[in-house]
Amino acid sequence: MRGEQNSQVELLTTTSPGKRVPATHPIREIKRLADAALAKLDSTFDAMYSSIGRPSIPSERLLKAQLLIGLYSVRSERQFCERLDYDLLFRFFLDMNLDDACWDASVFTKNRDRLVQYEVSRQFFEEVVRQAKQAGLVPAEHFTRMVRLLRAAAA
Repeated sequence: MRGEQNSQVELLTTTSPGKRVPATHPIREIKRLADAALAKLDSTFDAMYSSIGRPSIPSERLLKAQLLIGLYSVRSERQFCERLDYDLLFRFFLDMNLDDACWDASVFTKNRDRLVQYEVSRQFFEEVVRQAKQAGLVPAEHFTRMVRLLRAAAA
């Protein structure tokens, strides 16, 4: 029997991006590793920012976004920001709600430069790679290119 197509789109939902990512998806383990690495950098983040002024994109999200760019071979920060608008897996990984506003690519770049200046990107990526190797999640050949890309992004 042919199914019916409902042309009325729901306007309200009570789901989260995390409910749409399968429990066995490898991104869940990578997120756990990334969150653990970020927890070690919390005091560094506090020292990087002033207590006054406009809030920026959270450093944790910027670093995790760079990790997604490397993992999913996204060509540019602009393309990443466009994809963030509709990709539930990206929103899950970045701890964003469905209705959170996406970032402007130029703001992303400007904020990312601060992380490079303080060498936080390097520390973060080295810790994530170290944890992944320790957990046996990094097969040498498959992730060699990705690790090089992540290290280059951190430099």
